[in-house]
Amino acid sequence: MTSIGTGYDLSVTTFSPDGRVFQVEYASKAVDNSGTVVGIRCKDGVVLGVEKLISSKMLLEGSNRRIHAVDRHAGMAMAGLASDGRQIVTKARGEASNYRSFYGEEVPIGELCDRVAHYAHLCTLYWWLRYSLSYVSFF
Repeated sequence: MTSIGTGYDLSVTTFSPDGRVFQVEYASKAVDNSGTVVGIRCKDGVVLGVEKLISSKMLLEGSNRRIHAVDRHAGMAMAGLASDGRQIVTKARGEASNYRSFYGEEVPIGELCDRVAHYAHLCTLYWWLRYSLSYVSFF
């Protein structure tokens, strides 16, 4: 079978005749083309490191950050498209804030990871969900 999209790359839920999902492959390619992200856990904490590829001389120093603080006890490093990463960081910050206001304590890291992973999975399946949920969470 042919490996070009020819209409099978319009939706993430559409399989090509040879069983490929092109939208997921495109996202994987974006991550492959971005810088490397490394996280190391030690007994005193976590060390996050990113390789920041400079794609343009017009980027300002300190812009296009790849490591973000989510809460006082949680951070996130991202690879792939920076705009998609910022959207996920915003969602993670909202989840941490909601958990703190509801339960009165910090969100457990496992719970935060589950919530962010479910959000990312839903955004993969339903592209319009990302835009509608980002507005709903701020009201």
